[in-house]
Amino acid sequence: MKDVAAAAEVALKTVSRVVNEEPGVNAATAARVVAAIERLGYRRNESARVLRKGRTASIGLVIEDVADPFYSGISRAVEDVALRNGSLVLSGSTGKEPERERGLVLTFCSRRVDGLIIVPTGSDHEYLLPELDAGIAAVFVDRPGGLDVDTVLSDNSGGARTGVTHLIRHGHRRIAYVGDSASIFTATERLYGYRHALRDAGLPYDESLVATGPAEQAGTALTGMLSFDDPPTAVFTGNSRITVAVLRTGHRLPMVAFDDFELADLLVPGVTVVAQDPVRLGSTAAELLFRRLAGELGTPERIELPTRLIPRGSGELRPS
Repeated sequence: MKDVAAAAEVALKTVSRVVNEEPGVNAATAARVVAAIERLGYRRNESARVLRKGRTASIGLVIEDVADPFYSGISRAVEDVALRNGSLVLSGSTGKEPERERGLVLTFCSRRVDGLIIVPTGSDHEYLLPELDAGIAAVFVDRPGGLDVDTVLSDNSGGARTGVTHLIRHGHRRIAYVGDSASIFTATERLYGYRHALRDAGLPYDESLVATGPAEQAGTALTGMLSFDDPPTAVFTGNSRITVAVLRTGHRLPMVAFDDFELADLLVPGVTVVAQDPVRLGSTAAELLFRRLAGELGTPERIELPTRLIPRGSGELRPS
């Protein structure tokens, strides 16, 4: 900065005012300082600047699996918002392991991140309380975390209800549900939506048509249901991994899937989906976090984003 001041023939304080966009410098002088900055290749020391404000210009992002397109969509959106706010993102994947989540979060806190965006894995997040009391900001995304903090979700129940109702309207009365583990919030909400749609239509809930668990078991579960004397005529799948596992069995049952996925529109027939918006989930969570970091107060918000049905053919097939 001293070299810039000398080159522009101004005081060091004048350079500081121009660099920090403070008032009190006339346009001609400011232009001279900017020209000197560009000529010398000066870069402001962001670390020192934010540390003076008690910040590190970084946030922590904890997701389930960075390789999953749904979570990579969230991650990219968080990065975009962070960059607009002059911040970097430290990220890690939990692999559905609560202890790994806890370790990642506390590691990020030890590195003095300004805030956290977390896709919760475990049900116990009391370990976060000391960090929240110390002033760190946190937002849960995709699932609630059991603490009274800002949370951004999709309408899981409503989306599932819409998808199953779509199958019912196309004549199906025996609809299988194949979803993720019932201990996961999103899976529980989607199963609730499935049951709600059946109830709305006056149809019975048949536990033998419901399978929950890892994606690796989804195909076997559906194959078993198709061996019944009164098999399902359609299936509702609870997430994209489950959907792909079901498709790999070769069964081409009329289907509506929760979550869009790559190439879903190129299959024959195309897969009808209930699409959530991971990019909007990530950007909404990040924008909310940065508003808190900027000083916005108020009670924690719970934002639920809508889903949308995309008909492509598989959900419009009638019972054979």
